[in-house]
Amino acid sequence: QVQLVESGGGLVQAGGSLRLSCAASGRTLRMSMYDMAWFRQAPGKERGFVAAFPWTGGGIVYADSVKGRFTISRDNSKNAVYLQMNSLKPDDTAVYYCAARWRSSSKVWEAYDYWGQGTQVTVSS
Repeated sequence: QVQLVESGGGLVQAGGSLRLSCAASGRTLRMSMYDMAWFRQAPGKERGFVAAFPWTGGGIVYADSVKGRFTISRDNSKNAVYLQMNSLKPDDTAVYYCAARWRSSSKVWEAYDYWGQGTQVTVSS
């Protein structure tokens, strides 16, 4: 089993920045072979795709709504994945979740093998 724990959420004004972190623990020996992704869920809305970082290191993808503002990165030596969020907007307010999937990416949250508990991001106008 793999456990994922997100951190770094908080309250920020529009135009500000936050950096989310996701730390993996447990059976992480092969963590480098998991595709890592971030999803988010706003109140009353379905969980939606934000960004994914394939285990191969290539083919990083972003949702159109965050392109140019968010950057996903990972540090396999630390079993961690990050989401740098710049130029935040009120519409970015949501609970952000990191997820791991064995050697395959997807924009569908149900396809992932492991999930964190989420971290709240609130952007005030």
